Amino acid sequence: MYTFPMRFYFIFMICFLIMACAERGSVDSVAQRTDGSASEKAVFVIDPLRVRAAEIASSMDEQLLAAQLLISGIDGRERLFPHTIELFTEIPAGGVMFFRYNLNTDNDAIRNFLEQTTSLITEKSAIPPFIAVDHEGGTVNRFQRGVATLPSASYYWELFLKEGREAALERIAADSLRAGRVINELGFNMNFAPVAEHLIDENRYFLVHRSYGPDPVFAAQAATSFLHGMEQAGILCVVKHFPGSAGLDPHYFLSVLYMDRAELDALALPFSIVINNGARAIMVAHTAVPAIDNEIASLSSAVMKDWLRGDLGFDGIIISDDFIMAAAGGMSPELAAVHSIIAGSDMILVWPADLRRTHSAIISSLENGQLSRDRLLDAAQRVIYEKLRMGLFE
Repeated sequence: MYTFPMRFYFIFMICFLIMACAERGSVDSVAQRTDGSASEKAVFVIDPLRVRAAEIASSMDEQLLAAQLLISGIDGRERLFPHTIELFTEIPAGGVMFFRYNLNTDNDAIRNFLEQTTSLITEKSAIPPFIAVDHEGGTVNRFQRGVATLPSASYYWELFLKEGREAALERIAADSLRAGRVINELGFNMNFAPVAEHLIDENRYFLVHRSYGPDPVFAAQAATSFLHGMEQAGILCVVKHFPGSAGLDPHYFLSVLYMDRAELDALALPFSIVINNGARAIMVAHTAVPAIDNEIASLSSAVMKDWLRGDLGFDGIIISDDFIMAAAGGMSPELAAVHSIIAGSDMILVWPADLRRTHSAIISSLENGQLSRDRLLDAAQRVIYEKLRMGLFE
């Protein structure tokens, strides 16, 4: 007399499982969000590139791991100096930053110089370096006149006012793709741009022509168009300067945001939108944010771990700005680098003269237990993952 109910029970369970699997399978593995809102469904997808990045990092010794966290400047132009070869042989940095004094030459010489640098570091570490430049456009241009020329960000704000949002965003995407292809052909794969900060009274002096204007939504959309164009050309963009700038030039003056948390969250809106639209690297400023922490942003776990990673959900590379800037507060670059990595940054900008001391300080902090190997591995894995994702190993 129990035959019918048991069959009914099994049929019910099979139907339930089928519907559950169907519902789960309907969830997209990748969701693009343009409004800064949180995803309503969690999806667990194994990313083979992350697995590979973890395998590579785990196979490296601490000397090589520490080197991956450093983006160094470089001396000279057109060719590697003997002392530079010795330096990068000893410490094959995770990235190399080129400035106008390196690039004030013809394109063939630039191409040769970058190729030498990339080959040397890759040979010594088996990990290709990021080859980086500041190429925002306007006055922030490290090349000779006519090379990958871009208008200033403020130009696109004026275009937005004259011709509308769509025209301005299309122009940004086209211009950044064109310029990105030029600098990628020269050998670059990273660009310390765009500025995502919208103009406010606190940053107007420093960013007057470098910002996409006072509208936070347009600033975010413009920065997104810029980075999408660059990435299509094979260039990883470093969006800057989180959470924002204040006062005069932070290279020479302190930078403090006297805002409450609600005002700071409003200030960070462009970063939230750009993160949700694919930003994979963000530069953290040396700005003090007393409402959140007594430390400047680049040394603050409350800013980098809790706010940027926790609240905004950023899982890419966090890069600190140069610690010899006045806004960094006067701590030695090597000591600041260690504190910044512990607090949550993944890469540190250093000058060649500070590279050995900074690398040595990271190793010493590992040996004395100040910096954990897990934190070092986490940072290196993020760096290697982005290099894999950008196809640098190919």
